[in-house]
Amino acid sequence: MNKSLRGFSVAVILVLLLAITVVAVGAVPSGTVDVQILALNDFHGNLLPPSGSSGRVGTINAGGVEYLATHVSNLRALNPNTVVVSAGDMVGASPLLSALFHDEPTIEAFNLIGLDFNAVGNHEFDEGWHELVRLQEGGCHPVDGCLDGDDFAGANFQFLAANVVRQDNGKTIFPAYKMRAFAGAKIAFIGMTLEGTPSIVTPSGISDLNFLDEADTVNALVPELKNRGIETIVVLVHEGGVQAAPAPFNGCVGISGAIVDIVDRLDDEVDVVISGHTHQPYNCVLDDKLVTSAFSFGRLVTKVDLTIDRASGEVVSMAAENKIVTRDVPKDSLLTALIDKYNAIAAPLSNRIIGSITADITRTTNAAGESALGDVIADGQLAATDDPGFGEAVVAFMNPGGIRADLTFAGSSAGEGDGNVTYGEMFTVQPFGNSMVTMTLTGAQIETLLEQQFNGCGTQNANRILQVSAGFEYSWSLGASACNKVDPATIKINGVTVDPNATYRVTVNSFLADGGDNFLVLREGTDRLGGEVDTDAFEKYFAAFSPVAPGPQNRITQVP
Repeated sequence: MNKSLRGFSVAVILVLLLAITVVAVGAVPSGTVDVQILALNDFHGNLLPPSGSSGRVGTINAGGVEYLATHVSNLRALNPNTVVVSAGDMVGASPLLSALFHDEPTIEAFNLIGLDFNAVGNHEFDEGWHELVRLQEGGCHPVDGCLDGDDFAGANFQFLAANVVRQDNGKTIFPAYKMRAFAGAKIAFIGMTLEGTPSIVTPSGISDLNFLDEADTVNALVPELKNRGIETIVVLVHEGGVQAAPAPFNGCVGISGAIVDIVDRLDDEVDVVISGHTHQPYNCVLDDKLVTSAFSFGRLVTKVDLTIDRASGEVVSMAAENKIVTRDVPKDSLLTALIDKYNAIAAPLSNRIIGSITADITRTTNAAGESALGDVIADGQLAATDDPGFGEAVVAFMNPGGIRADLTFAGSSAGEGDGNVTYGEMFTVQPFGNSMVTMTLTGAQIETLLEQQFNGCGTQNANRILQVSAGFEYSWSLGASACNKVDPATIKINGVTVDPNATYRVTVNSFLADGGDNFLVLREGTDRLGGEVDTDAFEKYFAAFSPVAPGPQNRITQVP
């Protein structure tokens, strides 16, 4: 080849390469990409299949992390473009198998499942936010060490906390969002807890944090996401709603609750809202957004299917289905090994029989808000603190949110037999490890305490009827206005009307004593005496009074 021809050929090749390069740089992706999101919420460390109604969807037995792992794996096999997410309360208020080890087993379980993101919920803050950082980053517990005998590596998945801000530097404690891309289509996952978290966790553990409005937080992030070329936005928020009866698990019957207002105020750029907190299932389309919740305790997993235009990044179609985590699939062997490891350590404590019951004792409330189990727990707390030197209490109050499970008469798989109650079952009822606090209140302060149970009185944002011990009684009016629902003349201790000017010794748990659940008047209590842990008090009550019968539910009366 002569020099001139060779020069011509080189020139042609350069032109062609330039043309190819220009086409490649300017190319716009065509077609669509299908993405699958698998979601759950409010797992609460339920590694083992939950018992009773907490372990069913309708009449179908559901839940258990060994089965959940298999279901997630089978669903993931349908689409390689899969993201697995949680809308909070993965840990906290957990059964003994997880709680005994500060929920490290649950973190390790979801590492094995392949979780990608968990939006923090209120219960992630049960042991304070620094402990939550440890669960993310790893390391042994600062007090108890590594109880399983080896190091704790932390979460492989990412906690998200867009609306939880440190007061000292204005930064979020975890990333506000994370992005995933599939075939060029970008998806942002924003994670948040409910703004009201400070009123339902122990205040001292989060006193240096601010919790911001959920919708405002998301809307402020939208311009940043769009500047990054993200057009598909999924919100994971630990706040929820409730369907009207019959509340089918894939239904949206008369949906109400905080999530409705949040969704209504969200920017139109948001496509999907995966919610939680209320432990209710629903599958809705609100304001052109998918809004879902997967019950609780790992009984459901939500399958969200998105088809995204690769050129625009916009969602062109979407659908969701809540799928039951049935127990008719093989157990995942890795999760079985994890459970066996921790069971070997926990079983001697968990399976120890502490007493017996005559029938199911449940959290189900009557019209006045009183439950049989609430009566029994309050009685146990009074029994632990009524003697001289131990508080001399005349009444005990128990917050209903601290009662996390029922006591069932039928024996469990642990083999304890019908009617017997194990330490593990008792711990599952009260898993927070609160201690008893006995304080002095005036009669007027007791009346204020009772008024603060009702939505709209002071900072109270929901009806929270305290469970009361034997000998205490009162009536409240359904039709009366907030802060005027309780008739002072009906407040009695052992048949004697409470004197507003007299003083009384009152027992509550340490969560309430710190003003938890918006019972702020309890912060005013004087002459405080700390007592034993609530589970120890409950165990002693069973040892002394077994077989224990369901509480009478006759201490609180509702009138029109």
